[in-house]
Amino acid sequence: MRLVFAGTPAPAIPALQAILASRHEVAAVVTRPDAPAGRGRHLEPSPVARLAREAGIEVLTPPKASDPEFLGRLRAIGPDCCPVTAYGALLPQAALDIPPRGWVNLHFSVLPAWRGAAPVQHALLHGDDVTGATTFRIVKELDAGPVYGVVTEPVGRRDTAGDLLARLAVSGARLLVETLDGIESGQIRAVPQPDEGVSFAPKITPGDAHVDWGQPAVAIDRLVRACTPEPGPWTEFAGARLKLGPVEPVTAGAAAQSTGAEDGPPALAPGELFVTRDRVLAGTATEPVRLGPVQPPGKRPTPAADWARGLHQANPKFS
Repeated sequence: MRLVFAGTPAPAIPALQAILASRHEVAAVVTRPDAPAGRGRHLEPSPVARLAREAGIEVLTPPKASDPEFLGRLRAIGPDCCPVTAYGALLPQAALDIPPRGWVNLHFSVLPAWRGAAPVQHALLHGDDVTGATTFRIVKELDAGPVYGVVTEPVGRRDTAGDLLARLAVSGARLLVETLDGIESGQIRAVPQPDEGVSFAPKITPGDAHVDWGQPAVAIDRLVRACTPEPGPWTEFAGARLKLGPVEPVTAGAAAQSTGAEDGPPALAPGELFVTRDRVLAGTATEPVRLGPVQPPGKRPTPAADWARGLHQANPKFS
């Protein structure tokens, strides 16, 4: 089939690579316009745009997918089908109507669970044991179109959103190519999603990534893993924002071993820190958590114990 691929961030790269290696023709790529990136905040093309240009493929960057010039160019290209992975913008009906075999989205959840912008993060936030990826035909309603195929993926106990998304991007890329093959051959049919089990996964903002130490350790652990690497979990210390790496709830026995105390760690109030030679524990509403790397403003990530040794502060505490 003649295709136009739509995608923007790095997790869409495996899908585009898999399609480029398939029997299908990628006539063009649609991606979000160049955006500020890095410390200098210079405008840079998206990861998908860079790969497409390296492959010699036309790149379309409409400010909106409803832009008349973009719609005219898409009609002129004449795609049979438009596969999508993490494009990052809504598609108007005028665009959906152009390819005769529709727009086929690769979404990183097992639909109808976690429709929306942040399915992997919400799967971690809610403690799901299994997630996956789904291919479906895009319709006007958000992530509600009929399903072509599904792959599943177990959620590891220490998985971050970055870890899980990296695996789903690869397995989902294979699923997307298989879906396109099946659409072309006529051997696959889309099945409506069930009405039961619908849940939504809105975008997680930096404000959502602020750790509340008054929550149970398990909830803090899930939040930190869900927000790693983006938008990045954080707390406040001495009036400044401190970025956090993954944390881990500590059982009484493990905490006792780390602190040298026979009866476990001292009782810690939420946010209160307990520093040993090689570990830093932070109090929560339940058991403490052991801190991983931390990153003070303007500095590189560093092991929590190294950071804590430089505090020279009695009774340190997060807020």
